[in-house]
Order: sequence, then structure tokens, then C-alpha cells
Amino acid sequence: MGFAGNVEPCFNQPTVVALNDSYLNQSRASTKLNMAAQYSAGVMADLDFFIGDEALLRSRASNTYTLSYPINHGQVEDWDAMERYWQHCIFNYLRCDPEDHYFLLTESPLTNPENREYMGEIMFETFNIPGLYIAVNSVLALAAGYTTSK
Repeated sequence: MGFAGNVEPCFNQPTVVALNDSYLNQSRASTKLNMAAQYSAGVMADLDFFIGDEALLRSRASNTYTLSYPINHGQVEDWDAMERYWQHCIFNYLRCDPEDHYFLLTESPLTNPENREYMGEIMFETFNIPGLYIAVNSVLALAAGYTTSK
């Protein structure tokens, strides 16, 4: 991930998310909790996650974190984890306001149109981005090779 105009990416993180299941298990296990406690457990579970190398370290250090790999064979399978991954990338690594930037996302050549639409829906509705371009990795590689050879 990085910004346009940079020679190389600013950050390179594995696509893995470590989720703390203790909050969710606590709210599911005890039915006697009041609504406020269940809500706060859900909010804490939404905020307590790590991505990339930090996720791998947290899962090794403590067994309260479970690893989730949102992408399998180039296809997004866990959209909630993928949305958390994007959230962490945009706000914590790039430290930018997504409403001020256009986004370029890459996808696998075999991505079905429904996944592409859902990817756009998340980016536009959750992050309120002004514009989005989704391209296949190999097409971007050809374009980069063409522009550097001129």
C-alpha cells in the first residue's frame, strides 16, 4: 500500500487479521448480560484486532487471538475481516482521510463481478471514497512496464 507518485509502496503487510474472540465469546456465552454489556462487548471486539506482521506476533504471544486469512487463492472469502484490514491500512498505516483520496485496488483475474461490486460497495459506503479503480494485477504490471520503458 502506498500513495501515487511514490517509486515503491510505503508498506507491505501480509493479508492476515488477528481477532480477539474473548469479547464475542463472553457476550454469546452469558445470556444474563444486559444489553449495554452485550453492546460494549461487541464494540470492543470490533476495535480489538491487528493486521499483518503484528497479527502474527499477537497470535503467537497469546491464544486469545485467532488468525483470519480473508483472501484465499486470490478471492476474498471473509468480507468482515477484509473490511477490518482495509480500515487498519487506511487509518493506521497510510494515516489519511479516505474521503480525500481516490483508490486503486487490485484483484485476481478470476474475480467474479459480484465480488467486484461488493468491493466497490464497501469502499464507497463504508469509507466514503470519491473514486475507485479496480484492476487486474497483470494489467497493472504491463502498464508499469510500458511507462518505465518510455
